[in-house]
Amino acid sequence: MTQGAELPRKHLFDMPEGLIYLDGNSLGMLPKAVGPRVAETIDREWGQSLIRAWNAEGWMDLPTQLGDRLGAMFLNAPAGSVSVGDTLSIKVYQALTAALNMRPDRRVILSDSNNFPSDLYMAQGLIETLGQGYRLETVPADDIETALTDGVAVVLLTEVDYRTGRRLDAARITRAVHDVGAVMIWDLAHSLGAVPVDMAVNPAEFAVGCTYKYLNAGPGAPAFIYIRPDLPDDVQPALAGWMGHANPFAMDPVYEPGPAAERFRIGTPPIVQMRMLEAALDVWEGVSMQALRDASLALSETFIAEVERRCLGLELASPRDPQRRGSQVSFHFEHGYAAMQALIASGVIGDFRAPDIMRFGFTPLYLDEADVIAAVDVLERVIRDRLWDRPEFQTRSRVT
Repeated sequence: MTQGAELPRKHLFDMPEGLIYLDGNSLGMLPKAVGPRVAETIDREWGQSLIRAWNAEGWMDLPTQLGDRLGAMFLNAPAGSVSVGDTLSIKVYQALTAALNMRPDRRVILSDSNNFPSDLYMAQGLIETLGQGYRLETVPADDIETALTDGVAVVLLTEVDYRTGRRLDAARITRAVHDVGAVMIWDLAHSLGAVPVDMAVNPAEFAVGCTYKYLNAGPGAPAFIYIRPDLPDDVQPALAGWMGHANPFAMDPVYEPGPAAERFRIGTPPIVQMRMLEAALDVWEGVSMQALRDASLALSETFIAEVERRCLGLELASPRDPQRRGSQVSFHFEHGYAAMQALIASGVIGDFRAPDIMRFGFTPLYLDEADVIAAVDVLERVIRDRLWDRPEFQTRSRVT
């Protein structure tokens, strides 16, 4: 990305009037260009071209084109090393299976005991499917490097913790993993679009992530998988679908993997949602990730200082050191769920994670310091006046 683009870029987003959105770490805000792009996809591409659109409108190439764009904009990854499609859980499963096959004499998947549950579920399900003595071992993130042994086949970690925003030193941990001969997989769900990521510096074999958080591609937006450029010939993907075949329309009954990351394609790509991602990426053109990171840290530091000064009873759950945080700040509060519902009802949207975490995301594309100060004004009133104690804020919804 080029340097010097002005932040924030509020004019590029459909921002509801009277609302402050601090939940872009969970679901990004709607870029204005997405609606027209979707309408064009439905009305012109599908409506007029019909099946011809796979060729005439480039539908078939979207997973690779968008993967190349993500790689260049956010990962410093070369063309062909990133593919877009499916869900993050599926991509975790694919990466784990490929990694285990790369280390056939080892039986341990090592992960963070506080890792995102779906990542652990994928590992557990894969182990149950494979049998053969595989096992999942989990330790606190700070103990990962001391838990590394020559029995570890693969390490699966999330760079930025979903609860607290704690950020791991990805390059250092990857080097330690490689020192014991294991394979490294990074989940970048809370990294991409939030912190600078450089897969040329971090030599991990695989990385996966989603696009509906900081990248603003919408609910259910496709995930991505990165494979280190020197590896494809050594990787036979699990869940080998026809779209990952070297020549899908040859209809060959024997699977032959496609080139590089394309071999991780499975089935028909979700074209409408890929067009949504395409439009969402347009708002990033010209943005420097380092400038965005600097703005994010400034916003979060202001938020922490104001909350700690004005909102008694909230305890910082995120690392104090800003360099050890992603682009979110979390606070412990005994009545966190109800307090968050009261905050949302007052026009400030964050979210809650069990058992007592109030989460706030800082997205400089559409937030500025005035938004942060105004949000703390509302939070102070919620805490000071015990608005969280009202009956309407006590019932838990299915989505928290």
